[in-house]
Amino acid sequence: MYTVTKYPQGTFSWADTSSTDSAASKRFYMGLFGWGNFDIPIGEGMTYTMFQLDGQNVAALSEATPEALEQNIPSHWSCYVTVDDVDAILPVATANGAQIIYGPMDVFDSGRMAFIMDPTGAALGLWQARNHIGAGIVNTVGAMCWNELLTKDAAAAQAFYGALFGWEFCEDENGYIRILNNGRNNGAMMQIDASMGAMPSMWQPYFTVADIDESISKAAELGGKIIIPKTEAPGAGHFAYLQDAAGAYLYIIQLIQAEPWEA
Repeated sequence: MYTVTKYPQGTFSWADTSSTDSAASKRFYMGLFGWGNFDIPIGEGMTYTMFQLDGQNVAALSEATPEALEQNIPSHWSCYVTVDDVDAILPVATANGAQIIYGPMDVFDSGRMAFIMDPTGAALGLWQARNHIGAGIVNTVGAMCWNELLTKDAAAAQAFYGALFGWEFCEDENGYIRILNNGRNNGAMMQIDASMGAMPSMWQPYFTVADIDESISKAAELGGKIIIPKTEAPGAGHFAYLQDAAGAYLYIIQLIQAEPWEA
């Protein structure tokens, strides 16, 4: 079962992309994943594009704000974690070294949110669901299946997120650190090393594809760039790291076996 009706606290539940070229982004993702979409007006000539698969919300796109454009903030993906009470968890976040980027704020009748920057510099959305739980379908072709933190300080990140969400961590022999929320796989983190250059700390999503080779070729045809070509993730499948047609980074992965969702 891959449909979701509720996300427990501390679970990744949503991802959206802020785009400097929303038309290019829409063409890219609809072509790559077969997503449908509809636009939701959010005021002052802005829209929030909801991407859908099999009648379920899977991800979204927003146009970069004039302020973001003025600051030369590039297109990027944001990841969100469900919490029971945004207002209650923010003091915990700041007490453990986070900064509040904005919020808390109501998003119409969809939910309440805030954005924080963790002590290592990565931004993360906190989502308190009302009428919008997040992705209605996960862990299947065309849907989000994983969230990963690249961080300048993996030890500090573990201490922070352990205190904030009660996450537990399991590091393998290659330094890949799986995140467990209530005993369930909930993403991972990696230490940024010298080979990654000046890459900042950041959370990024993975989306499942049926055929990694076909999807890599399609991404290039749609104006994307292949940053890391097809690479084996032992025991999981094969992934690639892409830059979409508007410049946002994301992962795609062909899984050996997707993990069924159970709340």
